[in-house]
Amino acid sequence: MKQSFTKGVILLTVIFMDLLTGMEFDLFVPSFPELQSHFSLAPFWIEALLSVNFTGYCLSLFFVGGLADHYGRKPIILLGLIIFVIGSILCLSTASYKLILAGRFLQGIGVAAPAILSFLIIADFYPLKEQQFLIAMLNGSMNIAAAIAPVIGSYITLYFHWRGNFIALLILGLITLGMTVFLIPSYKLPQYQETLSLRGLRGYMPIFQSKPLMLLIVNILFIFVPYWIFVGISPLLYMRDLGVGLAHFGYYQGVLALVFASGSIVYGLIIRSSDYNQEKMLYVSIQILAISLIIIILVAVLDSFNPLLITLAFLPFIVGQIIPSTILYPLCLNFMPQAKGRVSAIIQGGRLIFAALGLQIAGYFYQGSFQNVGIIISSFIFIAVITLFFVMQNRELMKAM
Repeated sequence: MKQSFTKGVILLTVIFMDLLTGMEFDLFVPSFPELQSHFSLAPFWIEALLSVNFTGYCLSLFFVGGLADHYGRKPIILLGLIIFVIGSILCLSTASYKLILAGRFLQGIGVAAPAILSFLIIADFYPLKEQQFLIAMLNGSMNIAAAIAPVIGSYITLYFHWRGNFIALLILGLITLGMTVFLIPSYKLPQYQETLSLRGLRGYMPIFQSKPLMLLIVNILFIFVPYWIFVGISPLLYMRDLGVGLAHFGYYQGVLALVFASGSIVYGLIIRSSDYNQEKMLYVSIQILAISLIIIILVAVLDSFNPLLITLAFLPFIVGQIIPSTILYPLCLNFMPQAKGRVSAIIQGGRLIFAALGLQIAGYFYQGSFQNVGIIISSFIFIAVITLFFVMQNRELMKAM
């Protein structure tokens, strides 16, 4: 009974870490138009609130992975959460946009630790199939919150303006910090430890030299990026150029996360079934992703100005990414067990680098319609489909599943 309770509170804390990671982005994006008006900013500088956050995240994550493999998970997560709280306080400034950018940078540095290491707490103690079930459940719970976050963010902005969303993130960060202090035990240090120096960066080289592992990582990156390009540009597209009101914007964005959440939970239950076959499910995901690619290209070519049609066109991609993201991420972590922290750091860092580049490209070519954004998103989905096909043709990877 005591062991079950301990696992339960640890899982609950991990969920809160994932909620913080997801809401750190979704909760405040409805504030974009108000921030743009308040500080008289061009769209490029509004998107910079995301890019500078991603930059801080990327600078932090490679150190986070190595430190976690050396010192363990808990102390590094605590350090990250403290930095996140400091950054959240800076984001409350109304006098200087530069202070908000600095705060977003520190939030990115701080949130990297729980984002990278939260699932490793589970990966350290569960077999691969159980990890896949748990990541499906975590994806479900996290994305239910992410589905609600834009709605909450919209109403917070409506009644408390843009600072209200940053206050909400500060409160969530403090709650997660407290739960980590009191509910996550201090585990034994990892079995494999390396000297922390510039030479320690060589610990990443075996990862980059492993062709199967890098193929997995590249596929995960390209499956991840289209969603964040869409979410990052949608506040300007929907509210400024398509006439969607602030009170209703959250529903358009939230439905994407809600579909991913419910699909993840259903897929988690499928994993537990006796006739479950991972390879067949990956083939199903390729077919769904290919269909989503065709639909998005058609809507982009037609240059639709209907927000509902654009949202519906993106939903098949959300469904298609559930299966590979659930199967391949735990497989990545377990492919090189002695370097879980560094593998997770590369995945998370690559996601943010590609997302930041994609967002800046989309912001640069954005002309007030879905057309250019849809073409950019379609390019990423096309590469995701091709790399997923090669993953399934790799015998070493299929054998490891």
